[in-house]
Amino acid sequence: MTFLLSSHVPGLYVEDHALPVPIDWRGVDPHDQKAVDAAIDKGSLTFFYRVVTSPANKNRDDLPLLVFFQGGPGGQSPRPLNPGSDGWIGEAIKHFRVILPDQRGTGRSSAVSSKVIERIGHDGFEGVSGARGQADYLHRFFADSIVRDMEYMRVHEFGGRRWVSEGQSYGGFIILSYLSTFPEAFIACFTTGGIASLPADADTLYAHTFDKLMMKMRIFYDRYPQDEKILADIADRLSDGDVRLPNGDPATVERLQNLGSGFGMKPGFERVHWLLDTAFDGDGNLSPGFLQNLQTMTGSAGSELYWTLQEGIYQDGGETGTTTPTNWAAQRECRRHPQMSVEARPLMLTGEMAFPWMFEQDSSLAAFRGAEELLQEDSHWGKVYDLDRLKANTVPVQAAVYQEDMYVPSELSLKTLEGLGGSHAWVTNEFQHDGVHGDVVFRHLLREASDRGDLAEIGL
Repeated sequence: MTFLLSSHVPGLYVEDHALPVPIDWRGVDPHDQKAVDAAIDKGSLTFFYRVVTSPANKNRDDLPLLVFFQGGPGGQSPRPLNPGSDGWIGEAIKHFRVILPDQRGTGRSSAVSSKVIERIGHDGFEGVSGARGQADYLHRFFADSIVRDMEYMRVHEFGGRRWVSEGQSYGGFIILSYLSTFPEAFIACFTTGGIASLPADADTLYAHTFDKLMMKMRIFYDRYPQDEKILADIADRLSDGDVRLPNGDPATVERLQNLGSGFGMKPGFERVHWLLDTAFDGDGNLSPGFLQNLQTMTGSAGSELYWTLQEGIYQDGGETGTTTPTNWAAQRECRRHPQMSVEARPLMLTGEMAFPWMFEQDSSLAAFRGAEELLQEDSHWGKVYDLDRLKANTVPVQAAVYQEDMYVPSELSLKTLEGLGGSHAWVTNEFQHDGVHGDVVFRHLLREASDRGDLAEIGL
């Protein structure tokens, strides 16, 4: 293994690893080391991952492997403080060596920042500079490439051992892509709020998520009716156009609306409610603390790929390598809802949706603006899913489907699961989209898989 160092955090033994992978996996089989080496010579990224165990099991190489697929897009793996800080990890280390990769472009896996994308624009990618070179580079950071990073790691670093997977949100989408490509890698798969709508289509997705958002807004205003006036007062103040966030970004109604992106998590309502509680100072001005928190809660510093790749994760080029451009699908759907206007009252907040204004108003995203416009216009995309192969799938898939999920609509997930062989759905309204972060959801999925005998070969 490409061992870097080991350390302990309370209750956990942690090993850091890294290996080079090709920037461009197109036409490269991750099982063919000579082909991989040749591709790396043309351009490489660092792929970083951690292996986490209980201290008592740090020398237990015989333990089964569980690999985690992080949500996002553009999200790095968890950095646990202890076994309970991300509760599923504390449960998983009772049975597994847990692998926590940083997906390419995130964390320590050649993270893509504003400075990096500016360099790509200047120096070029594969001989193309400017926004086109940046967009071509960013095309290499979607599921088709992530899957090949993971498979190369499995073969190169773990001797080809089959593993169990846990996919949170977009991580579940990646698992479906992985099952479409290298199903032999898995013993079983778990997903939590992570079953994509298939065939992939951004327009269908946003038509459903806007309905979910409206439901969340009704619940929020029913729970905290006083916040309707506070949000309206803040929006009226921001409409004057002379308010700046601490970093100099304009404080706009659109950015205020983006507070709703956390309404699919617990306790998303309460985070916004208490933010609004001290929005104004004694003279009726927007308070410095409110503006600082608004910047933090709606900013993209450190997670630039989250919004940049957001609509691209719903693109699948299939066998032809082409599909209909997204063309700002969320923005187009938003315009169909007059109640979403910045002038409408009560003010409606927005969800997990990328809009053009973000790349104009958020300084962390400004460098990505030209590339994002091209990604929105692009019709050429990699193949992500194989629907026939998924229908014939025999790898056990245990999916937690959250009935009230604001980001991955349950009705679309259940439709996909109907066409996925070997799948089992646990539908629950007890949890929101982030339910995996306790220990209950993972333990439930593990028990159901064990009861069916899906994990018998690893003694569970």
